[in-house]
Amino acid sequence: MDVGVDIVEIDRIAKTMRNPRFLKRVFTTQEVAYCRSRKNSAQHFAVRFAAKEAVWKAVGEPKLLHRDIQVRNKANGKPEVTFPKAFAKLGRRVSISLSHGRDYAVAMAIFK
Repeated sequence: MDVGVDIVEIDRIAKTMRNPRFLKRVFTTQEVAYCRSRKNSAQHFAVRFAAKEAVWKAVGEPKLLHRDIQVRNKANGKPEVTFPKAFAKLGRRVSISLSHGRDYAVAMAIFK
């Protein structure tokens, strides 16, 4: 079992998310739509960015890109990670936990 953790400053992501190239390079279209639909979108972008970093650290696959790691919520609200077909075998082996406050967002990933 491998673990990845990441914490980010929400203000830093709020500034960076103004750049459309950053959003396109890091987030899927579904993630962008979800985050933009939320009241404080910077918190949601930040926690998803932290999740992508944590998953990448836990999985340790150098060919895995940020856009390959999609963070979404199940019907019950629990976050989950999905991957494109090339990395689909990783999907069932990754669990994540997300949290954010006013200033920081943090994520933890466990790769079994």
